[in-house]
Amino acid sequence: MAHKLLFVTGTRADFGKLEPLALAAQQAGMGVSFFITGMHMMRRYGETRLEVRRFPGAEFFEFVNQREGDAQDFILSKTILGFSDFVHEHRPDLVVIHGDRVEALAASIVCAMKYIPSAHIEGGEVSGTIDESIRHCNTKLCAHHFVSSEGARQRVLALGEPANRVYNIGSPELDTHARPSGVTLAQVKARYAIPFDDYGIAIFHPVTSEADTIGAQGQALFSRLEASGRHFVVISPNNDPGTEDIFAVLDRLPRERFRQIPSMRFAYFSELMRHASAMVGNSSAGVREAPFLGLPSLDVGTRQNRRASGPSITACAATDQTVIDHFLRSTWGKRFTPDTTFGNGHAAEAFVEVLNRPTFWEQPLQKAFASD
Repeated sequence: MAHKLLFVTGTRADFGKLEPLALAAQQAGMGVSFFITGMHMMRRYGETRLEVRRFPGAEFFEFVNQREGDAQDFILSKTILGFSDFVHEHRPDLVVIHGDRVEALAASIVCAMKYIPSAHIEGGEVSGTIDESIRHCNTKLCAHHFVSSEGARQRVLALGEPANRVYNIGSPELDTHARPSGVTLAQVKARYAIPFDDYGIAIFHPVTSEADTIGAQGQALFSRLEASGRHFVVISPNNDPGTEDIFAVLDRLPRERFRQIPSMRFAYFSELMRHASAMVGNSSAGVREAPFLGLPSLDVGTRQNRRASGPSITACAATDQTVIDHFLRSTWGKRFTPDTTFGNGHAAEAFVEVLNRPTFWEQPLQKAFASD
């Protein structure tokens, strides 16, 4: 009987990473379903549950886990209750969980408590916020680990996970960027009403540990983007504490030079990145996907602290006017050698190869700290 995989997705970003894995698993004959929750269910962020539902031949289960302004701990507890009820009725063979959001933590907790096999995607990463703590918690709770780099693999091993459960497959979203997007730039610009020929992409998310200053950081950053005279496609921030302060900054930007979009289909976003002159902000796309495409990026603030480095990445504080201005003036439009530190675009193939091993499904769920 084919194994049944359940992919837990709470944001547009994690779906972009899970989709290639789900498609490869389905093509290998496995059953695929999605537990859709989090930002996907919120109209303000593009109601991206509809994007997930475009995945062919899968089952979909939706759960509203929050309202605007809910605290993170409340969202966590509500998601634990909802996901626990769900897997009581629909017990999958493997739950696939990505990253560091509270929805991922909720699923990891439930799977560990109920002894349901789970696979954590992109564990072992470092960053500068509570996200890193959540990510490491998921590592200790999940049964299997599909990491994106050798450095991440070493960190997961340092957390006591056995080497035969840790697989370096690379970042799954790079699979999409490594292949033709299937759309043209003209189609992207028409669908999202983007009038610019020369543009940068700006994404600035809240940092949960800096909610009291994130609005001022956003104002400092976007004031320099505005002063540069450049054009930007702005993707709306995540719904973490501090998002209202960032939206207040975005709403004041001149619309003739800043095109704000709640969310984009991943293939369209990939094509937009390929033709951009720069990426600015604190999204992981700026330190993972942009270097893979050779796109210069300005990594602002602490959200991606210590996560990646390279010649195409310029790091600075939101208040560092000199660095920001120099980047927008001198690095804009440059192209760099593609960086494959986080994979070469074959993560999905590696993922399925591991799942096809009989030994993968035979490992016990009771974990022990591996000291060697």
